[in-house]
Amino acid sequence: MSQDVKLYSRDPRYIPRVAAVHDMCGYGTCSLTAAIAILSACGCDACPVPTALFSAHTLFPVYTFHDTTPMLDGYLDAWRREGVALDGVYSGFLGNAAQVAVIERLYRDYPAALRLVDPVMGDDGELYPTYTPDLCRAMGRLAAGADVLMPNLTEAAILTGRDYPGQNLDEGAVADWLDALLGLGARNVVLKGVDRGDGMIRNYVAGASGGGADGRVEIAHRRMPFMAPGTGDVFASALCGGVMAGLGLAQAARVAGEFVRSAMEHTPDQPGHELRGVSFELSLGELVAALRRQSPAD
Repeated sequence: MSQDVKLYSRDPRYIPRVAAVHDMCGYGTCSLTAAIAILSACGCDACPVPTALFSAHTLFPVYTFHDTTPMLDGYLDAWRREGVALDGVYSGFLGNAAQVAVIERLYRDYPAALRLVDPVMGDDGELYPTYTPDLCRAMGRLAAGADVLMPNLTEAAILTGRDYPGQNLDEGAVADWLDALLGLGARNVVLKGVDRGDGMIRNYVAGASGGGADGRVEIAHRRMPFMAPGTGDVFASALCGGVMAGLGLAQAARVAGEFVRSAMEHTPDQPGHELRGVSFELSLGELVAALRRQSPAD
């Protein structure tokens, strides 16, 4: 990617509509709780399509789970009758394998909309508790049509059928994994969470038209000395918002990574942060300012 690819040209007077296809947690900073706030801060009309309702996210020892699949066809039928238009479809956590067909329906109904896929399936080499082998296989169908595919290393391994490699990948291994992910059919890939133990977290951006060292962009951010749930959702939502603001993909990934780093600085000050998750709320102003500085319209 010798030149930062721009996927969306934003009229500064226009508010793009993005379907956020994700679960909703009543407690815990993740999924639609993050996506609605962050996309709105980026100047988007976030249109939620709730794939599941949780009382809290699945790292809490007690939570309730309600699968929304039976309501989704009628939900989208009503959108079509009302003439809802979409500029992007951003998908994340799914409740079951049948919901992949719901996203594929959105692709058919809105063929010009950008397809932004965060294949939320697991982390640290482990699947999330509600994910089944059928759902993981079905998620692979979305990778083939993605304009942007945003896996962490656990999800990259699941999608490609490889063993989980851990987070410490050298440059040659990164290139191999990016090639494997692009080989699934995605136009662009953002591979998240390479950690070489040097105090930095690295994300990599690559496009199918690139090749060799010029075909990928490395973006490094200072790593905080603790972990918090929800960082992947916050990053993906900010990246999508940056793309829809008209930034190039690598620049959007850079802005999103800095937003997560800033949010992590605020997180340890909040009670129960180990489970509640990354606290991005106090960093939204920084995200808006960063987008204004980088916006091609300015």
